[in-house]
Amino acid sequence: MAPTFPSTTAPFVLAGLLALAAAPSVAQSQPSPKAQTVASGLQNPWAVAFLPDGRFLVTERPGRLRVVNADGQVQPAVQGLPEVAAGGQGGLLDVITDSAFASNRTIYFCFSEPGKGTTNSTALARARLSDDLKQLQDMKVIFSQQPKVSSTAHFGCRIVERQVNGKPDGTLLLTLGERFSRRDDAQTLDNHHGKIVRVGKDGSVPKDNPFVGKAGALPEIWSYGHRNSQGATLAPDGSLWTHEHGARGGDEINRPQAGKNHGWPLVSFGVNYDGSTIGTGKSSAPGLEPPLHHWTPSIAPSGMAFLTSDRYGAAWKGNLFVGSLKFQYLDRIELKDGQVVAEHKLLEDLGQRIRDVRQGPDGLLYVLTDNANGRLIRLLHN
Repeated sequence: MAPTFPSTTAPFVLAGLLALAAAPSVAQSQPSPKAQTVASGLQNPWAVAFLPDGRFLVTERPGRLRVVNADGQVQPAVQGLPEVAAGGQGGLLDVITDSAFASNRTIYFCFSEPGKGTTNSTALARARLSDDLKQLQDMKVIFSQQPKVSSTAHFGCRIVERQVNGKPDGTLLLTLGERFSRRDDAQTLDNHHGKIVRVGKDGSVPKDNPFVGKAGALPEIWSYGHRNSQGATLAPDGSLWTHEHGARGGDEINRPQAGKNHGWPLVSFGVNYDGSTIGTGKSSAPGLEPPLHHWTPSIAPSGMAFLTSDRYGAAWKGNLFVGSLKFQYLDRIELKDGQVVAEHKLLEDLGQRIRDVRQGPDGLLYVLTDNANGRLIRLLHN
């Protein structure tokens, strides 16, 4: 039976205690960027998206969507959200704007959707943001993870608008956790637990999904064998990159591809919270996709973005940025030929859990800190 977690990283707190709170060996970054607070007073913010007029959309995990003005003023909650099963790690989670938002005002968001009794699952919805930014219109749930289970953990819930040859292909990719208590489901295709799914913007199933027409497989599945992915982004070449929480160690960066098995819980670089082995006790096996990178001990990663702008100089362009909830820093990751060659801790002086990181339309990086008085922060290079 799964424990009830008060927050997304409670398991990692236990893992940290068992590992004597050892921090990963990550180099310090000099000079450090200046953290400029854009807005404060946000309650456990989870995701930020950008509006064309310089304002922001921010989700709060308890179940509120906020508009934040360019001057930092936080507006009353946007109306029209569906019922949200807020509790534990569940709530209102990721949000993105459609690539054609300027003309269609469409947003997509994912959340923990209540079912019968105490059951719930991750769901993906679309809606139109009203012209006055106060209301969601024509809201429709376009995907619901199946089956729903009684759990407050491992919802996953990052959304990416897929691209092909540099252009949106009309589909969305959504990361889905294995709900903690159902981790073995990540290896079977008759459910959505521990999967990445791909659906059309109307919820339809793309005909070229890898398991369409396969007996016993749900057609929305894109890749499987995942644990709890809370970071997803497109690389400059348009490929999908994700990261996922391990247990006690074994957080991973992956590059999921159609139909591939990423191994959880058969293999892992970590161990269970009680110190016992996971699956085979090995970190790899034939036929299973190895991670590009892993963190042991776990950093509890959340949020993920590539920097494509020149705003911070040549040394940062092309770097990958990942938030650490557990150790409370922003990880700047240098890559060469698709491999991690160095990591640098940023924003340690904030002493706050980094929940999300995005590159804004202005080319600057923005992060959210996850606490009861969370902040939206803009990074300015010294």
